[in-house]
Amino acid sequence: MAELVLALALGTLFAIGTFLVLRRDIVRVVWGVAIISQAANLFLVTMGFGLTGDPAADAPVLTAGEGAMYADPLVQALVLTAIVIGFGTTAFALVLSYRVYEENGTIDLVDLASSPFEGPAARAGEARADGGEPTADDGRSEVADRPAADDAADGGDH
Repeated sequence: MAELVLALALGTLFAIGTFLVLRRDIVRVVWGVAIISQAANLFLVTMGFGLTGDPAADAPVLTAGEGAMYADPLVQALVLTAIVIGFGTTAFALVLSYRVYEENGTIDLVDLASSPFEGPAARAGEARADGGEPTADDGRSEVADRPAADDAADGGDH
């Protein structure tokens, strides 16, 4: 019975994570990856326990007595490390998502992918400061706009 409950929990977590990863919102994608990571951790912890009830099959060292049913401490240590790394990665991805929102005004992946070199002003259809039409070059720096001959004259090889 315990195996069925754990299998259903794992399947549900993987399904929810996969559903979220396939969304258009960056934050939902980040949470989907985090949920899949936690589902993998639950799977590893589950495999670290002896669930068959046969002490000879469950514990390779202890075959009888109270210690026959044990949890493998190596698996628990690895999962604890994975949880900490997953938390840090999720926090970083959420902060990065916030930065993308500040920079582009959207967290929709389709909108972000449709115009990778345009800034938020160009995407909104606003005119440039000099009165021209918005172009893909609006976000570039002056160094990128200089011709290669100017670079050679400067002696720099950026």
